[in-house]
Amino acid sequence: MPGASVAVMPASAASTPATRKTSLAPERKYKCQFCNRAFSRSEHRSRHERSHTKERPFKCMKCRSTFVRRDLLLRHDRTVHAKDGGVPLHSDGKRRGGPKTARPASGPSKSAIAIDTSTLEQIEASSDGVFDVETAAMLVADLHQKATAAAKANGHYDGNSSMSFSQNESAMMEPSVTYPNGAIGLPQWEGFVSQEHKAHSVSSAASTSFDSQNTSQLRSLAGQNANVMAPGLQALVNSLPPSAAGTPAPQSPFQAQRSHTPADASQQPSSGFKAPQIHGDEERNMVLDNIRNSDREHAIPEGFRVPNLPSLNRYLATYFGLFHHHLPFLHPASFEPTRVSPALLLAVLSIGALYAFDQEQAYMLHIGSKVLVNQFLQNKENFSSRKCPLWTMQSSLLNMIFASWSGDPKGLEWACSIKSLLANMVAGNRYELKLRQEAREGRAPTRAEWVEDEGCRRTYYAVYIFFGLLTLTYNHTPAMSFNEFEDLELPSTEGLWNMKVSEDAWQDHLKVSRSVTFMMAHDNLFQGETLKYSAFATRVMINALFLEVWYHKRSPEALQDVVTEYKLRLALETWEKSLDLCEPEAFSVPLSAPHKGHPLLFNAKAMFRNARARLEVDLKTVQEALRYHDSYEVAAAMSNSRDRVKRSSEMLKVIQECYDCIETAVLQGVRWVARTSPTNWSIEHPLCGMDLMIILSLWLYRLEHDEEPATEEELVMYNRIRQLFDKDLDETYVTHLSSVVARLWGSMLDEVVVWGITRLMGESFRLHSQALIGYVDDVAASPSVSTPSMTSQGADEDSVY
Repeated sequence: MPGASVAVMPASAASTPATRKTSLAPERKYKCQFCNRAFSRSEHRSRHERSHTKERPFKCMKCRSTFVRRDLLLRHDRTVHAKDGGVPLHSDGKRRGGPKTARPASGPSKSAIAIDTSTLEQIEASSDGVFDVETAAMLVADLHQKATAAAKANGHYDGNSSMSFSQNESAMMEPSVTYPNGAIGLPQWEGFVSQEHKAHSVSSAASTSFDSQNTSQLRSLAGQNANVMAPGLQALVNSLPPSAAGTPAPQSPFQAQRSHTPADASQQPSSGFKAPQIHGDEERNMVLDNIRNSDREHAIPEGFRVPNLPSLNRYLATYFGLFHHHLPFLHPASFEPTRVSPALLLAVLSIGALYAFDQEQAYMLHIGSKVLVNQFLQNKENFSSRKCPLWTMQSSLLNMIFASWSGDPKGLEWACSIKSLLANMVAGNRYELKLRQEAREGRAPTRAEWVEDEGCRRTYYAVYIFFGLLTLTYNHTPAMSFNEFEDLELPSTEGLWNMKVSEDAWQDHLKVSRSVTFMMAHDNLFQGETLKYSAFATRVMINALFLEVWYHKRSPEALQDVVTEYKLRLALETWEKSLDLCEPEAFSVPLSAPHKGHPLLFNAKAMFRNARARLEVDLKTVQEALRYHDSYEVAAAMSNSRDRVKRSSEMLKVIQECYDCIETAVLQGVRWVARTSPTNWSIEHPLCGMDLMIILSLWLYRLEHDEEPATEEELVMYNRIRQLFDKDLDETYVTHLSSVVARLWGSMLDEVVVWGITRLMGESFRLHSQALIGYVDDVAASPSVSTPSMTSQGADEDSVY
């Protein structure tokens, strides 16, 4: 990367040196939004405001440390990580020689982002012509910080633009769980990532905004150095959309992947959709009025604030771009933020805020949604589950998802307290759906009628899937049985659900679509007959099979009931064969994952592995310990389950499933998976993979310590697993492969956290890995160690639950 070819973007909107000399007392035009102080430079105001917000925006990419100022980050990097031999960071003031572009003193100015020449040269010098994850992430983080500063300096970022119910901003509730986007230093496993896969992606949590001039210069830079730029960074630069006039909106990773030039747009499937957005302050005010009108009892906390317009649209974008595809029960085309129920909108925004790593806003929006749903249900006269509108179920479902995976036992307790209510609403609403369909007397539904019916079906099945995950994770008795659905049709394809065609053309597509009922698919699986259905239906059916396995293992006759176990194995094998017949989804999803097809298929495969493992190993003590969110108790339950992992030929089949699970992470690159999977993959993967990694670690431990010698088949499997790590395995851990697996999996879960439950599991695996090598932390000696609960993360004692 020759120095002459590095494009240096214009400096931010500041005066020239000659202009600065003419003003001895600069105007203090940048006012703090929290107090009466004012500053002459926007960066000084930003630094001061962090004393109010407690924001620590500068994150170390080599550990989990965060800082208020960039110079503190640089000092930390020099003093702490200098010995690691990594690429050192450079301060903005230490620039090397290179072309500099001067900005005219007159005329309208627009902030631009400056690429630090010294940073680029340092990356080039230390990367031998190849960008890895660390260096690419460092560049993107640097660009992100400069973009934010530029937006603030140009007035595009205004914290005062958010409208609130109360002027008492100090009353804003603190977040209950923090989700840092930091990396865990794990030197002994740095080498696990092959160079081929390390360069595939930068941290998926980065969200950056660029103007059109910066975009063109970045593309120019990419073109000049296309041969040395990592594929992930190359794709990021190439996909930067041209900036429209007006305020630049924050860019999420999926938006960059989804953005196309007009030439590309014509090649996109007609079933694609754009995330719903709020257009202008007028629509935002309509949303605010809807919330106020719904909150008739003024029960929403005084500190509640509606985010500003860019934040609202960013949360909508992250929800529909990162979360929606894993549980697509909402209809994006008809989701209008100004018309949907405020409770549902706030629930959607709360999860979107989690994926945008805005935890404080996420909890605030979550609380607001819960309050509005509770008001509606409590004030509804003559309450009947048949008369509850669909949005009450959808809002409650999203709020329960938020609370159950938050990492707080109080949130889980609240979610479990309303499980029966949600199940009753589904049952009553399903009955009403049946009456509506019978009233048509065989007439084909119009498109609007079908969208309404399909939205109901998808919501029912989404609740069913969520309840299945609660059973899988916490050993909770299922709140819904498969008998609840009977002749209910399975969900349609995503293409039909999101299709954008005329009414007549849509009717033609509906006629040729397959209509498969739940019981038809269920019976076929247990008869060994494959059946063709959609990706969403595939996810529904593996949930049903998992619950069948759970019921079987909890039955007192399970040990003697060989016939039922044979049927379950047959049904699981038939389900796996049906994957090849699954409806091809032409619908494009802007998510990166090591699989082909829709993310729902990837999620379904994870639950399939877990169901296969449950037939052999019952880890209910671990699941019950998870309910209380104490990592030491969970780790103890893991280690005490050693005798539950048998050494048999059937167990080898389970170990094969475990191997497939961890092989995906190792071959794709441990660091890449750790940083991209939290936002691109579903929460189902760490939940389903927990049992598999416990089983794998304990099976390896038994082979390493049992007096009984390993069989030939066991040795073959052991060596296959070891070969995944052998090249870069530290000599200290050669005889402790079981501990290596547990430590590796825990470090992956704890690298980037969207859902708090993954931090709990990551810490539990770390403690479990220590126990496997004969060392356990003394709880009494570590009083500062706390579980990742809402209280321990700095919230008030009064829980939001």
